[in-house]
Parts: sequence; C-alpha cells; structure tokens
Amino acid sequence: MTITFSIEYKTRWGENLSLVSGARRFPMSWSEGGIWSVEIRGAEKLAGGYCYELSDATGTLRREWNLHRLEVPKGRKALQIRDYWIDPPQGCPFLHRHSSPVFDAPGFRGAGTAVPVFALRGADDFGIGEFLDLKGLVDWAAATGQIIIQLLPINDTTIRGDWTDSYPYTSCSSFALHPQFINLPAAGLRRSAGYKALQAELNALPQIDYVRVNSEKNALLHKLFAQKGAAVLESSDYKDFCERNKFWLKPYAVFCALRDSLGTADFSKWGDYARYSERKADAYREAHLSEVDYHCYVQYLADSQMKEVCAYARAKGIYFKGDLPIGVGRFSAEAWMYPKLFNMDSQCGAPPDAFAADGQNWGFPTYNWDEMARDDYAWWKARLRKMAEYFDAFRIDHILGFFRIWEIPVPEKSGLLGHFSPALPYSGEELRSRGLPIEGLFVEDPRKKDYWHPRIAVQFSESYQRLNDWQKWSFNELYDDFFYHRHNAFWKECAMKKIPSLLGATGMLACGEDLGMIPACVPEVMSSLRILSLEIQRMPKDPAQTFARPSEYPYLSVCTTSTHDMSPLRGWWHEEDRGLIQRYYNEILGRPGEAPADCGADICEQIVRDHLQSPSMLTILPVQDWLSMDEQLRLADPMGERINVPAICPYYWRYRMHLSVEQLLSADAFNGRLSRLIAESGR
Repeated sequence: MTITFSIEYKTRWGENLSLVSGARRFPMSWSEGGIWSVEIRGAEKLAGGYCYELSDATGTLRREWNLHRLEVPKGRKALQIRDYWIDPPQGCPFLHRHSSPVFDAPGFRGAGTAVPVFALRGADDFGIGEFLDLKGLVDWAAATGQIIIQLLPINDTTIRGDWTDSYPYTSCSSFALHPQFINLPAAGLRRSAGYKALQAELNALPQIDYVRVNSEKNALLHKLFAQKGAAVLESSDYKDFCERNKFWLKPYAVFCALRDSLGTADFSKWGDYARYSERKADAYREAHLSEVDYHCYVQYLADSQMKEVCAYARAKGIYFKGDLPIGVGRFSAEAWMYPKLFNMDSQCGAPPDAFAADGQNWGFPTYNWDEMARDDYAWWKARLRKMAEYFDAFRIDHILGFFRIWEIPVPEKSGLLGHFSPALPYSGEELRSRGLPIEGLFVEDPRKKDYWHPRIAVQFSESYQRLNDWQKWSFNELYDDFFYHRHNAFWKECAMKKIPSLLGATGMLACGEDLGMIPACVPEVMSSLRILSLEIQRMPKDPAQTFARPSEYPYLSVCTTSTHDMSPLRGWWHEEDRGLIQRYYNEILGRPGEAPADCGADICEQIVRDHLQSPSMLTILPVQDWLSMDEQLRLADPMGERINVPAICPYYWRYRMHLSVEQLLSADAFNGRLSRLIAESGR
C-alpha cells in the first residue's frame, strides 16, 4: 500500500513541513501553490494516526491538527489523501481555531472570575462547595457581563485521608474527579433529619473541615451505592460512561480499593500494576467487586453533575477555564500504572524567590520525558482530552516545567538543594581547570557522573565566603551563565518537542503561568505558539519595574490582581512594605498624600477598573477582589481571604466564601456597578 498525502500550507522561508505519526517523521516536499506532499509506502507505518509538524533550523515550531485517524480501504494498493488547512477567522491572532469560537473573534476581550469549587457556598451544600453551586455562579457571571469562570484543579486528591489531601495540586488521578464535589441529594440521597442536622452544622463553619466533610460524604456515598448502585450499574448511561473512560477508570478504581485496604505508605506492598492488569485485574475486581464498582459509580455521579453544569454554562454564554497541574501525586494511580513515565527518585518544586526564601518542594516525582516521547506523549494527550470534556480554556500550571523543572533529590526537603532538569551541567574537569573547589559550591547531576550544577543562592554560604577574590569572580561568571544564559536554546528545544503536540490534542484556549525565574526562551515559545501569558501588577516581567502597569500589558495575556498563591488585594495592602505601598499609591494610582492603612473600597475599585481597561484579552479576578469594591459585601477580615501560602508546605487549603452564590446573585446594587465597570471597559 502506497499512500500519498498532500496539503496546502503557507510557510515562511526556511520553514519545513513533516507528516508525523507516533515517533516517526516523514519530511514533505513543497511545490507551486504552497502544496506540501509526501509518499509513504506501508500503511502500518501510520499506526495510531497522524498530524503535521512545522519546523525550521531551530527545531519544531508547532504541530497542527488533532491526531487524525486513517481508514485504509481493504484491497487498495494506492491511496491519495488531500487534507485541507482551515485558517482561523481573519484578524484572529491564533494559529488555529478553538473549540469555543468566542476566543477567535478579532479583538475579543472578556472578563471573568477565579474561584476554587471548594470555596463556594450554596444553600444545598454539605460543608464544602460543590459542582452544582457553579450554576448559581454562572447566573451571576452572566448577569454582570462576565464570560469566563476559572477554577482550581477538580481532580481526586484522596491519598492519606487526612487534611493534607486538601492540596488540589497533588492528585491521585489526573482523570478522576473529586468525590467531595458531588451534591448528594441530586445524586438521589434522601434528606433525612440526621442528614439535615449534619449539613447545617458543617455549612455553619467559616472554613472547611476537610477531613470530616470527606469522611461523612464518603460514608453517605457508600450508603447511596448500597441503595441505588445496582440499578445504576445496569443502566445504559453508566455502561456508556465506563466504556468511554475504560482506559483510566478501572485502573483508578482498583487503585482506590488497594489504597483503602493497604494504604499508600509503601507501594511495594502492592506489587506493580501488571499484577492487576488484564485478566488479573478482572480477577481482583471479582474478589473486591463491591469496592471497585463503588469507585466507578462515584466517578459516574461526579462526571454527570459536572457535565450538567458545563451544558448549563455554555447555554448561558459562560465558559470554564480549568487548571492543568504540572505534577502528579507520588502516590497516584498514574505513578502506580506507569512508573516508567516518572522519576520516582526525584521530586519537583521551585527555586527560592520572593515568596519562599527556601524554595518550594511540591513532593511529586519529575517526568521521564524521554520515555513519554516514545509514544508521542499519549498519556498527556489523553489527560488533556479528558480535561476538554469540561473546560473551554486551561491554565498551564508552572509552564516552565515543560522547559525545565526544579528537581530535588529524594529524600531532601529544602528547595535550596535542587537543580534544573534537564540541564547542561559543567564537567568536573572544567571546574577543576578553573581552580574552583566543588564541595559546597556545586551539586552533582544524579544521572551523569562527575557533572555538576552550581548550588543556587550559594553566595551566602561559608563555602563561597572562603573563596579568594579571583575564585569568586570565576564562580560568579559560571553562576550567571548557568542560571541566565547557558540553557536558552536547549530549553527552547525541549519545550518545542512537547508543547506543540500537546496543544494540538484539543481545541482549548491555552494560558500559561509564566511567573518566577523566567528564561528568555519562555516568552519566545509562548509568543510563537500564541499561549496567553499571565500578567500580575506586583510581579512585573520587566526587572526594572517595581509594579507593572496594566495599560502596558500585551493583548495575548490574562491579567489579574492576584492568584491563589498570593494574598488578595486587601491582604497584600496590609502585608507589603509600607514604603512600597506608598509608592504604589502615589505613582501607580496617582493619588496624592499618605497611603491609608487599609485598602478601602474606592482604592480597590480603581485597581479593578485599571485591570478591566487593560489591553489583555482576558481580565480574570479572584472573587475576593471583585467583592473588595463593596464595604458591605467584602469579608471583614482581609487576612481571612487567602487561599494558600506557598512557603508553608503542606498548607491546609480550607478557604470558603462568606457569601453564598444565592446572596451574591441577589446583591443588586453591587452587581449593577460591576456590570457598568465591565461594559465601560469594552469587555
């Protein structure tokens, strides 16, 4: 079988097009009219489908299309395939169409709210925000002229069964939804007197009692399963859900059953996943039928409720933006099922910065990208396709992780003992030729003997202070080169091997969290792939600025006042150095006189207005900062609005809004003012 592919594709001088199938690339030839073609002998070479890849001398620029399946008619000896490239609308800044056309409209600018699902309050909750609360939030967003709602990760994080499971970025599955977000009465649970009393008690708490909520909800879900599970398991909807999700659902359910019976303290007690795969998985399932089916049943309920909310939102013209965590839990279904995809002897985090002087250690294993590349990042693509069932846009958490990650050896705790991976470390021979001692100044590469990384922030150590002036100069030269120059081309190449392929897996709008120690290659790649940047006034991209000015933000960006890792506006006003607040008050806000001790509603409204009027495509503010504009609605204690403190790990994520979605929707005066602000900004 000989197959000839051709496609009209506009390229620039020096760019080339290839057809890609799995790990194989087939260079294409250009002809007049911008037609690229290639002849491939043997349909078996295209197992798994194909896409197109654009490249130049620097490497991969991007991949186009989702993965296309090829149907080869039986008995044919030759086949002609003509593909057609669909350009985005005229004036659209993106390279391809998105699944939600609103983002592709030329000049589109929208406003939205960021809030974790767990933080919501609703009349029918059970001590924590639930998926169905999003309907009320959708109504509020639509009533005030907003267009997008941004959520934190909603995946299952149940690992240890204690409050540390509250961390939404350490999932035990990248596919399963968290059972805590299921509304029990909507799932069929009767509202008994005991249920109502417990519900009222948990809902009266100012913060989430994470352990109690999940423990009680798990018990009630088991009760519901005993009452109604058999009928649901026989339904066509349930069977269809299991069939569509079989690649992750059964393994996840077996993982949960093992977790509940054996614990996660020592994975070695479990045996590897192969022990439970295929026939043996079915045998285990038969022996533990009730528990495995229970976890599948719970996922069916969660998926049904979230899908219901998504359909409701889209009918109202509101879109959901999800959050793609950079890491996966060390004790997770994925780490158990696919151990070769992860470096279990390492943990990822972040180098020291203004928010965490000791760096951050997130605890999850780093990715074995070489192994992932063998099947063209199939796990990542499946993860994104599942995410696209619920979301129209997504935030790439710590996008730097696709260029390089801060890797800390197990069992070290401090982020100061980490190093970049992948990296280009110095050889021991080079360091010794410079007359530099290695001990105390460098850390050895864990996978390349006698190759060394400079220790970060080592200039404050005794080892550095013992150097003579010439040695300090020599070390500082290496240090500056290593952390700011040496890796730009290398990390760009690393990112371009992965990101274009992943972006092509779905039609979601991509936004990157590009904060922290940013190499020059990151904005280059994000710009070339049209990934929206994240702009925060108190974290300017220009090192010469103390505060960024929203009026100067790029169009392809998301601007916000704060994130879940930062204090909202009012808390920041209290915590920040008073001299900086004074500068901000006088120079950025343009207000004369002394800055007040508290960030009043009028100040907050001016800050919000400045962000709404920015050129950014999206202005998405935390719900706390929207409410900061109203003295009556905002929380009395500004320090009680914070969601997470990255320097404290583990941190108890238990923030809950003091207002219900029903109260928010009925705040007519505030909502009218917010509607006018958004409309006046042209969003």
